Amino acid sequence: MTVKIITDSTSEISQTEAQKADVALVPIKTIFADREYREGIDLTADEFYQKLEAAEELPTTSQPSPGDFETAYRKALIADDTAGDDELPEIVAVTISSKLSGTWQSACLAKEVIAAEDKGKAARIHIVDSESATIGLNILMQRALVLRDRGKSATEIAQALEEAKTKLRLYAVVDTLEYLHKGGRLSSAAKTAGTLLKVKPIIMVEEGEIKIAGKSRGLAKAYDEIFNCVERAGTIDFDQPMALGYTADKTRLDQFIEAGPKYLKDQKPTAHGIGCAIGTHAGPGAVAFAFFVK
Repeated sequence: MTVKIITDSTSEISQTEAQKADVALVPIKTIFADREYREGIDLTADEFYQKLEAAEELPTTSQPSPGDFETAYRKALIADDTAGDDELPEIVAVTISSKLSGTWQSACLAKEVIAAEDKGKAARIHIVDSESATIGLNILMQRALVLRDRGKSATEIAQALEEAKTKLRLYAVVDTLEYLHKGGRLSSAAKTAGTLLKVKPIIMVEEGEIKIAGKSRGLAKAYDEIFNCVERAGTIDFDQPMALGYTADKTRLDQFIEAGPKYLKDQKPTAHGIGCAIGTHAGPGAVAFAFFVK
């Protein structure tokens, strides 16, 4: 039985990578004063940060509509529509945290539309709230693709991801909390606590929300503090995917790797430029690390 994998563009999977891996990407939209852009289609990450630097007002983001997911579902379900019921494709859709975006809700509403027409087809759609974002969602997707390629069913993949996400950890250092606060992803109290004495704030995604994990003066100490957070989080499962991410400036990522533990160089986590939707809220100069604990 064929399993189709769908995710949103905050997974930091490029259009080229998605096509190669047979993944359907549903783009989140970034809205500048001039127009609305579909992430990865109308605007690349490099183009986004150039526009962000020049923009007089911060852009906003918009979740995919239920119709965007409905289109993706229908395309996947029609793929083998001439086959018998037992051979029809199944779908696993994995989205950014429902506490950070309405994307998961759009995915669920689209399933309800399918269900109103054909409950049997809707039953083949499995939706997973990653409770993470960006490279955290990316490594959960890496897990999904491995399971798909091993011949697991959509039900088995969804169940495995629900378990795996409880062991997923994501930490990042950002230049400022201003973007997260203005974008509504961080409370005023958390923003104030994280910017005292103009330190570099360390953030984490926990239970689907962005929280302050620590703070340090200067980048070097901030990088050290991330790895202190990593150690406190538990033992890294090196048999599972790890990922690094950065916004705008790759030299920050190179410095992070150089300053980090030896396993960053030995294990060679996948590295990703963080795109428009997350970059709108993180701002330039961020570096992130995502992994699973045992």
